[in-house]
Order: sequence, then structure tokens, then C-alpha cells
Amino acid sequence: MIVIGLDSASPEYLFGRCLPFMPNVRRLLSAGVHGTLRTTDPPISIPAWAVMFTGVDPGTLGFYGFRHRRKNSYTETYGPTSDLLPVPSFWELLSDRGKRVCVVGMPPGYPAPEVNGLYVSDFLTPPDGKESTYPRELAAELEQRYGPYVFDVTFRAQERRQLYRDLLAMTQQHFAIAEELYLKEKWDVFAIHEVGTDRLHHAYTQYFDPNHHSYVPGNPFEYVLEDYYRALDQSIGRLVAHADRESLVVIASDHGSMPMTGCFCINQWLVERGYLVLKQPVSSPIALEKAQVDWGKTRVWGAGGYYARLFFNVKGREASGTVSPDQVPALSARLRAELTALQGPDGRTMPTQVLEPRSLYREVRGDPPDLMVYFGALKWRSAGTLGHPSLYLRENDTGPDDAVHSYEGVFALYDPEQTVAREIPEQQIVDVTPTLLRLLDEPIPPHIQGTAMRAVFGEPPPQEVTVPRRD
Repeated sequence: MIVIGLDSASPEYLFGRCLPFMPNVRRLLSAGVHGTLRTTDPPISIPAWAVMFTGVDPGTLGFYGFRHRRKNSYTETYGPTSDLLPVPSFWELLSDRGKRVCVVGMPPGYPAPEVNGLYVSDFLTPPDGKESTYPRELAAELEQRYGPYVFDVTFRAQERRQLYRDLLAMTQQHFAIAEELYLKEKWDVFAIHEVGTDRLHHAYTQYFDPNHHSYVPGNPFEYVLEDYYRALDQSIGRLVAHADRESLVVIASDHGSMPMTGCFCINQWLVERGYLVLKQPVSSPIALEKAQVDWGKTRVWGAGGYYARLFFNVKGREASGTVSPDQVPALSARLRAELTALQGPDGRTMPTQVLEPRSLYREVRGDPPDLMVYFGALKWRSAGTLGHPSLYLRENDTGPDDAVHSYEGVFALYDPEQTVAREIPEQQIVDVTPTLLRLLDEPIPPHIQGTAMRAVFGEPPPQEVTVPRRD
């Protein structure tokens, strides 16, 4: 089995607009199944990739995004790492069963897990990460042949021409390394994750998507989407050309991508409502961590990103807690009512969703926010900075960014034994690992929360049983 993870790849791009320029992907879609893959809440790479390849939800993993509040600190954060996973990944499950696996770039991949085979870390690898490969000596071998491994590019930048060259070179390096590693032996499962698709969407959506508010027809980067996906298809084609006729090929993405409408300044809104209290006002944009917050009077504060994370200043939990535990339900209900009544800059109600992790997941581990808030049906980011002239920003507050994440990723399975293509209904990301295990005739461990996708195996959905009512 070959697994190709394309970060942020959307059905409308991979199955639609770009498909005419992707003959290799078209061939893979011509035999087997494909459809949309509903991602996690929140729809972010971490936790989405971790959910996809563990089969359990974000709360069980304790992964809620790229940054987590450290215990009950007001300002300290930490990032997700592979060694924080509380359950084995798909690759580790197979390794424990004696299967040979090779993984290139799949997050969370730092430090590179000890698998029965090879592992190259992911885009979250720190600049001086010494544990970027398993075995460790593999890093030096790859660098000698390919130069320094490019884990990521700086995509939130004003310059675009060199960025595209760097982005394309990164993708081509990843697949060149993947080809070499694939040919080292006959792997039971081989996987590659490519972050370039995500970076392309974030850096260039305003140039290629007419639905973006800054799109101008005839701009110099109008065809960058097709150009990149054409090159990506060539890399995919070279890799899968080495596979034997019995190999399954899976293409999946962690979430989709769509144009960003703007940012809503969550902490500024909390200040205006009296939930967050400053010792002195701010007159220019500043990060919350640098503002003089009066924690002894603050009840709620937030963090920015693709969604807003809200934290309550609870007595007995936070150092300067102001909200007694018995007041938390009422505070949560009040915030939910006020946030869902938000109006956008056009005066219309902004579709806003407020989620509570403890009600959303089977378990809640790690350091979750008290509330998760999606603005404008995910089309509006959350800006955590303060001091803006308005609650609504047209651009991202932490650097250029054209895109946000959508719920709809992709899932495709090429099966050489199939002779026709079959489109399947939307599937759930938590069901990927049990599906792959079943395809490999491997048992599914009882801790896995997902189930094998019945549609992949041509099975009818489970029948709903109606219990006769006894009056």
C-alpha cells in the first residue's frame, strides 16, 4: 500500500479544476473509489492527521491545534509532538506486527517515531531538530545526497515569485527522496505527506480563486494552482510507477481549503464586553502576551488562529482566577448567546458556532480550551491581537494568508483489481485507519473509535432499527 497525504487538498481542486492537468491522478481515480472526507473539529492539520492515522478523536489524543496552553498558564504554550500521542499510530501498529513501513513527512512526526523501517519527520520539525529521522543516521545520508531537507517554506511572506520556486523545489525534493526510499525494499506500507499543497493555498488563493475578495483577473499568478498541481501530479506519477500491480494507492487530505473572508478580533471583542480587562488601553496592534492584562479582573481571554480558543479564568485553576467553578455554566451559556448573535461588518448575523470540547469528544485529555469558536462558517479567522481600529480585519493579523480551512478533504483508493471508478458518499476522517487495516487484512484494535468505511468495500450502510413503541 502507498499512502499519499496532500495537506489541505480540496475536492473542488483535486477532483475538479486541476484534474484535467493531472493524468496520473486521473488514472488512480479511474479504478476504485473516491469521495470527500469530513475532517475533525477543529479542522486543522493537527489534530486532523493524527486522528486520521490513529482512529481516535482529538480529545482522546489531547490535540486541539498547533498550540496548546501549558497547564493553567496565561501565556505559556507548547506544540504537538509525536511522543505526546497516547495511542499507537497506524505505522506503529503495523510495526508492532512485524510489517515493514516507510513514512516521509507525516505529522505529527517529530521526534521521528521508532518504526519497523524508516521515518522522516514533518513540517513541525524544529530548526535544530536532531531527531528528524529514524534511524537517526538517515538524516545525514539524505542531506549528503539531496542537501538540507526542506521541512517547510515561510509562506506568510509578501514576496511571491521566489516563494513559488522554493515551494515547488520543496515538493520535488520530498518526492525524489520518497522515490529513493521506496526502492530500498518491498515495503508493506509506504507513506508520504506533502505540505506544499497547503502552503500554495495559503499564499496564492487570492490570485487563482475568483471567490477571494482580492482576486484580480489577469494577475501574474492566475495559473499558479494548475502549474503546481501539474508538477505535483508528475511527482506522484513517478512514485507510483515503481509499484507492482498488486499495490493499493490511497490519496487523502486532512481538510480542504477556501478563501479567507477576514479576521474577527476576539480579544478586542472580549475587552469591549468587559470579559477581558487591561490595565491600560492599547492604541496599536499588539499580541495579548505583550499587553498589560489585569488578570485579577479578567474572566475570559482568547487565542487566535483558524478558530478562537476561549479560556475561563477559574478560581482554584488559574493563578488569579475570578470565576468560581459554579459560575462556569452560566458564563459559557452567556458567551454562546452573545457570540452566535454576532453581526458582521455588513450588519448581517455572522454564522458562528460555539463548541465545548468536553461535550464534543469521548475523552478530553491534555490542555483543551474551554470553548472553541468558528466565525463565519470557518471563512473568518480569529485574530488574537489587540489594538485594531475595528473588530473586523480584511487581512490576517499575523502575516499574509489568503485561505482558511474547510471541512471537506479528499479520500481516494486505487485498487488494481477494480475496473471502474465509483464515487462514494462523504466519509469520516476517524474511519481511515480502520479502513486501511481492513484493506491489509489486519485486525482492528478495540481502542479505535472509527469503523471501516462500508462504502469502500461496496457494503450497504447499516440499517436503522425501529423499535416498536409501547404506549
